[in-house]
Amino acid sequence: MTSALGLFVVAALLVVALGGYALYLWRRVWRNERLQVAARAQQQSALADDLRILASCLLDGQLPLIEGAIRIKVLLDNYDVALGQHPRCQVFQQLFEATEQVPTHAAWKALDKHERRRHEAQFSALELQHKAEARRSARWLLDEALPKSRNAA
Repeated sequence: MTSALGLFVVAALLVVALGGYALYLWRRVWRNERLQVAARAQQQSALADDLRILASCLLDGQLPLIEGAIRIKVLLDNYDVALGQHPRCQVFQQLFEATEQVPTHAAWKALDKHERRRHEAQFSALELQHKAEARRSARWLLDEALPKSRNAA
């Protein structure tokens, strides 16, 4: 009888200890989930800030149209795929697709002058064709699509 009572006490203590450990593990899971949500919100906010900066620079002429459109398209894909697929943002996708075969960085520098001029002529034609629409899309992003900046008064 005494050994049965002892075993019962040990089993009860074991159940309480395992329950406490399970609670500890669940609290860690909940904390990690909160941290992930906060990190994602911070990332989204930073991406929105970057998109606002790029759209503003594109509108102010501080950023070449092609480069700005490519950068905006890539950030939109990371910020919100649905927004990137919105009809008002399709110009960024179109410019990206029209220029994705163009070499960049060291490969651009390695091109001969004739090839560079050919690509630059393509950029000029694309800019003439899409500049107004890209500017409208950038304005729409700033005015309607993106949340207002935290720093805006």
